[in-house]
Amino acid sequence: MIDWQISDAPVSYPDSLARMERIAEGIRAGTHGETVWLLEHPPLYTAGTSADRADLVDPDRFPVFEARRGGQYTYHGPGQRVAYVMLDVAARGRDVRRFVHNLEAWVIATLAEFNVTGEVREGRVGVWVQRPDKPLGPNGELSEDKIAAIGIRLRKWVSFHGLSINVDPDLSHFDGIVPCGIRDHGVTSLVDLGLPVGMNDVDVALRRGFDQVFG
Repeated sequence: MIDWQISDAPVSYPDSLARMERIAEGIRAGTHGETVWLLEHPPLYTAGTSADRADLVDPDRFPVFEARRGGQYTYHGPGQRVAYVMLDVAARGRDVRRFVHNLEAWVIATLAEFNVTGEVREGRVGVWVQRPDKPLGPNGELSEDKIAAIGIRLRKWVSFHGLSINVDPDLSHFDGIVPCGIRDHGVTSLVDLGLPVGMNDVDVALRRGFDQVFG
């Protein structure tokens, strides 16, 4: 059974790291069940292990934290649903690539609840949506915006960190970084796509999508 936890008030980044550590240690020790923690953060930037300092465009805009997860720079803030997953990947087959694929599939299943088609792209981390309402790209291709970020860390086969879905954040806050090092595409949210979706709606969809993908 998955222990689903929801924090109603924004959680500071250091506090979230400490809590993830405690839960993961409990999973390794057999004293805590697998956990999915849903929360929001105050406005902040996180730097993954592959972060390029040049992608931190406005370093003084919000606090910047070393995340110790894979990936590059990411924004977190109000209106964005963060889902931290502390799962026993050893018990789930010890296949890291498959685990990341399942996280992507989970996001895609969640977005499908709102009739949004999420897609993954080779060489571009996260989940993307096509924007036929925007101008075509230089090669005549449809514009695409990022709607969800994914970044994990494993220690002794227990996962940390997870994913974030843009529900209704202030999209201008992404301007202080080059999100995930990708300069040629933008970011969007469910509300930006014209959907009157709230955080509770997304939480329900996340639980259904998790059950579909992870069983």
